Amino acid sequence: MAADAVSVERVSKRFGPTRAVDGVSFDIHTGTIVALLGPNGAGKTTLISMILGLTQPSEGSVRIFGHRPRDRAARERLGVMLQHVTLPQSVKVKELVAWFRSFYRHPLPADHLMRMAGIEHLAEREAVKLSGGEQRRLQFALAMAGDPQLLVLDEPTTGMDVESRRAFWNSLRSFVHDGRRTLLLTTHHLEEAESVADRVILLKGGRVIADGSLSDIKAQAGNRYVSFVAGPACTKEQIEALPHVMSVRFSGRHVRIQTDRPDDVLRAIILRDLDASSFEVSQGALEDAFVTLTELDHPLQEEGAHG
Repeated sequence: MAADAVSVERVSKRFGPTRAVDGVSFDIHTGTIVALLGPNGAGKTTLISMILGLTQPSEGSVRIFGHRPRDRAARERLGVMLQHVTLPQSVKVKELVAWFRSFYRHPLPADHLMRMAGIEHLAEREAVKLSGGEQRRLQFALAMAGDPQLLVLDEPTTGMDVESRRAFWNSLRSFVHDGRRTLLLTTHHLEEAESVADRVILLKGGRVIADGSLSDIKAQAGNRYVSFVAGPACTKEQIEALPHVMSVRFSGRHVRIQTDRPDDVLRAIILRDLDASSFEVSQGALEDAFVTLTELDHPLQEEGAHG
């Protein structure tokens, strides 16, 4: 049986008396897209550093395709895009891409890399003189140079405008669509994670507090929402007087009610003959679940391996 793309087993990292990562375990199967999320200080960057072999765990072990992260057999199959990168001075974009391609036995063609990252027109520019968003796209091309089987992206769209972010994710989807490649990403843009991830691993205080599919995470948070369009005759007072309403958010005439009993809310709207239409019951967005789960005082699950 082929090894998992990433295997993290009881990994901890101490900095003096502080445990930045505390007994974390999980496996990431080949061909999946996993978002590693958490509030600031949750331990995401430290954990990514250990997965990449940039930092050694105080306890536990990490394997990439069955190999230690620093082994050549792991590095040849790995592409990395880190949040903080310093580019060399006086080097053109095309020269930097050529240099990175030279590290691999079977690199992707340079023109393909630059087209994929949307930087063909920047080939002759000095890399350090690119804008922040352009530098991120260049870093994406460099991460893809070796045609990696595992791509690790740490806040990949920082500095990109909306159009660049959309083009970036379109490129990534085409990269992983065949099911042979694996993507591990961190992002503060939760709508991006929701649009691409098969699975979410949520960290808080260096520990895994939730791990599962998007629907699993939302169900674990326990949020339910009733949304509808309020007509002219439907007042704010009528809506707030409905039973089992935990909170109400108004956006023009669009109303979203948080409730633990959506059926009772809908029944009350109908029985009271409120001027309302276009009903929808949902578990909300990933952001709603993120806020709920990270605000809890106690982890909802023990940190065990999850496939």
